[in-house]
Amino acid sequence: MEKKWLVEKAKKGDEEAFFTLISTHKEQLYRIAYSYLKNEADSLEAIQEVTYRAFKGIRKLKEADYFSTWLVRIMINYCRDEWKKKKREPNMQMKKEEPYTEDNDLQLEVQEAISLLGDPYQTVIQLRYMEDFMIKDIAKVMDSPENTVKTWLRKGLEKLRQYWDEKGGSKHV
Repeated sequence: MEKKWLVEKAKKGDEEAFFTLISTHKEQLYRIAYSYLKNEADSLEAIQEVTYRAFKGIRKLKEADYFSTWLVRIMINYCRDEWKKKKREPNMQMKKEEPYTEDNDLQLEVQEAISLLGDPYQTVIQLRYMEDFMIKDIAKVMDSPENTVKTWLRKGLEKLRQYWDEKGGSKHV
């Protein structure tokens, strides 16, 4: 109930209410941005840009109950646009080295496999398994029917299994 109240206040121009809402979503937004952009600086920039876009557009939000879904959709759209831009540019950034652990290795393998899926499979799997979204919420974010989301999820998981089988086994899936 408090969230709905904050959204209504934010829609009326209350900056404090808006930034309270954003602060409750910042970790989720960061995870989504990082899963697409694979870079901390770009992910933080994405959060800033999405915060700005959400602040400018919050008055257009029709249902306060869908604030989270609306915010995630803004982030996904922004990340897709950035990803397309970066795909056209030569890669000038060096990836930061992290200490090696088996968990890091597995996590990187999983992230790589998911990133190879492409849309819509990547987005659906990210939202379902990494952000714990329900199918109905994913359908709202993706502006698609629930059955379509279920199909994308099933096909995405099949592609991941195929990827792991080709890599020499399905110990990860």
